[in-house]
Amino acid sequence: MAMTAMVKDELSRVECTKTSERKAEVTALLRFSGGLHIVGGRVVIEAELDTGSVARRLRRDISEVYGYTSGVSVLAGGNIRRGVRYLVRIAKHGEGLARQTGLVDQRGRPVRGLPPAVVSGGLNDAEAAWRGAFLAHGSLTEPGRSSSLEVTCPGPEAAMALVGAARRLGIAAKAREVRGADRVVVRDGDAISALLTRMGAHETVLAWEERRMRREVRATANRLANFDDANLRRSARAAVAASARVERALEILADDAPEHLLVAGRLRLEHGQASLEELGQRADPPMTKDAVAGRIRRLLAMADKRAKDLGIPDTESVVTDDMIGP
Repeated sequence: MAMTAMVKDELSRVECTKTSERKAEVTALLRFSGGLHIVGGRVVIEAELDTGSVARRLRRDISEVYGYTSGVSVLAGGNIRRGVRYLVRIAKHGEGLARQTGLVDQRGRPVRGLPPAVVSGGLNDAEAAWRGAFLAHGSLTEPGRSSSLEVTCPGPEAAMALVGAARRLGIAAKAREVRGADRVVVRDGDAISALLTRMGAHETVLAWEERRMRREVRATANRLANFDDANLRRSARAAVAASARVERALEILADDAPEHLLVAGRLRLEHGQASLEELGQRADPPMTKDAVAGRIRRLLAMADKRAKDLGIPDTESVVTDDMIGP
């Protein structure tokens, strides 16, 4: 099951015991999922939802908390809409419900954000408002580099009200306009987990955290593997370049060099892909990689000095760009 569907399924089963919480959730659901319409001189409230369980929850709360009946119709998917949608409609008592939920003020004017009763309510009301907003128009992506919890808002005022509710819960959320739509976005992984917990999606938090941890472990393993591969490539290129320089050094010096330096140089040529540590283990007697590196370094320095005195190409002249790599 997709993360968004998982969250909405769990949130639609959250039990609210306080009336203020249920009112805050209903208000947010209606505010973020639909709108007020004037039909035949009467106020009609419509809420378009994407799951049947959320539609049933909204109708139940409207009936039990406010005492109004509502109708529901199923909208089949088409070219624009994907999947079935559920339209909850309150026509007969639309104006009364709009006033009681705070969707309109005392003068009958629509409230553009969230009503004062929700904005200034307790923390439980803030959690319920977020739950209603997410059930109406929320989404949660899979954990990863671009993971986010988003709620599409009917306007900037509603977005700012939702950001304020998140701030009261100790969660950083940002309001932004994306392709002409106002959205509230939470991107931090810990903040997403905290917000899901505050809304009541405890099972989803566990599943989301498990996927998040699995992805992080996989990413770390891939990063380490890439790091090791890069180190191996660099070591191999360095060994090839060193072998070419040593070969040129032996051409310049012939046998006119201390024996222990010549032995180290020949060892480098015989095992061109080996690391310094492996060369030290192959030496007789064995020596440390620092000792091998020091002897090869002195051999190259001696050859470069001889080449300069003779006016011939030194050991660096044989190193090509392909050996150095990017």
